[in-house]
Amino acid sequence: MSPTLTDGDIVITMKTQRTETGDILVFDYNGKTLIRRCIAKSGDWVNIDTNGNVFVNNTKVNEPYTYRKAVGECDITFPYQVPENTLFVMGDNRGISLDSRLREIGCVSKEQVQGKMICIIFPLRKFKIG
Repeated sequence: MSPTLTDGDIVITMKTQRTETGDILVFDYNGKTLIRRCIAKSGDWVNIDTNGNVFVNNTKVNEPYTYRKAVGECDITFPYQVPENTLFVMGDNRGISLDSRLREIGCVSKEQVQGKMICIIFPLRKFKIG
């Protein structure tokens, strides 16, 4: 999730049933805790062009938080429709992030979501809400 988050950052999360695109989610994947950004929700169509620009339902997503836009590791076919009761997630460092672009991880079910990040509390220089 670099540059948004780096190793050693401490965040506060909140359990919620309400997830919006752009939210940073904490979820369980095979017994590991992962943090990725929600890009699209159930029923949405996701597409990524060769420059790494992301489109949801044919609208380009404004992503000022991304680091080095890239298609990255991907073994799904675009455009891709997000299955029912799941979320399409991606890391902010697109060239190296393992996320919903890989079938191995896939879309995240709502049951896997432990919460959404509401703020970074450490290091203090990075303290921010949202």
